[in-house]
Amino acid sequence: MATTERGPLAGVRVVELAGIGPGPFAAMLLADLGADVVRVDRPAGPGLGIDPAYDLTNRNKRSVLIDLKAEDGAGQVLDLVERADILIEGYRPGVAERLGVGPAAALARNPQLVYGRMTGWGQDGPLAERAGHDIAYIALTGTLSMIGKPGEPPTVPANLLGDYAGGSLYLVVGVLAALQHARTPGGRGQVVDAAIVDGAAHLATMIHGMLAAGGWQDRRGSNLLDGGCPFYGTYETSDGQYMAVGPLERRFYDEFSGLLGIGDQAPDRGDIARWEELRTLVADRFRSRTRAEWSEVFEGTDACVAPVLSLHEAPHHPHIAARSTFVEHGGLTQPAPAPRFSATPVSVRSGPALPGADTEAVAADWNVPSITRPRKDTTD
Repeated sequence: MATTERGPLAGVRVVELAGIGPGPFAAMLLADLGADVVRVDRPAGPGLGIDPAYDLTNRNKRSVLIDLKAEDGAGQVLDLVERADILIEGYRPGVAERLGVGPAAALARNPQLVYGRMTGWGQDGPLAERAGHDIAYIALTGTLSMIGKPGEPPTVPANLLGDYAGGSLYLVVGVLAALQHARTPGGRGQVVDAAIVDGAAHLATMIHGMLAAGGWQDRRGSNLLDGGCPFYGTYETSDGQYMAVGPLERRFYDEFSGLLGIGDQAPDRGDIARWEELRTLVADRFRSRTRAEWSEVFEGTDACVAPVLSLHEAPHHPHIAARSTFVEHGGLTQPAPAPRFSATPVSVRSGPALPGADTEAVAADWNVPSITRPRKDTTD
């Protein structure tokens, strides 16, 4: 079977206007899948002060340095856009337009372009022009309200649920769907409005169905999948570590309870009124041994139990290591590209792109000599 080492998006050209958070991660995913992603970095940097050499969301990309506030900055970007398939930007609504690189200007230069817009609030609505971060977006969608223990503040899931799940992944799905349309007979480019509030709400579609059917209570820690169920949650071990438990199906639960040693003592798991009694019994058993000891007990079973590993521990787990779920490149251990493809394998091809390091190469490869010309700075 013929293969290509660049991945299924080999040949797709992407312009990424530098930002932080979900935009760079979306562009990284496209780059991991083989797209030629050129990140347009600003002279002052992205704003968070992270050493570019460690910013893994910029792996597999190339970088050019363009000052969009300079007299010819917008023109240089549009020269790239003319040769691109996709553009990604994460500015507040109206900013790209003021800089001269908004959808109208970009699509005028390249009518087949897919213009991906990544924001928290979206391109319209009362909050569209307000600042925000992941936590506020998932708060307003109701998603944050589901996470944590009853009677305690909601638990913040880092910025994974909003920025990356509700934001980046939806942007990638959107721009790839729009690219497919643009490449069909009679198709054309378009704008993709990827708002984290929309994606975070969409992620909870199944929960809303359960809520409507009366199978989900609108309060934290009271349901099958939010920690309310004693056989779907985490338990502390004798050494202060944790085990994750999730035997929802009866046959898996029977194996779990037998291996845990509570089969003869446990109340009926279907009796919700006795869930706290069951939870206490399970918790007491887990506190009787270390995480390593319980891991050995459940190893190779269908009890749906796993040790809760730290970020440093995870790459060394036998299953994770066997699948090369983490890889090392340039001395940095990092998650490998996902998903996997049989005919067009993906890989980490290069480390984080350093700002401006690839200007000459991109100018030659994309035939855009204008980006190498000295910038004409404007005065305020």
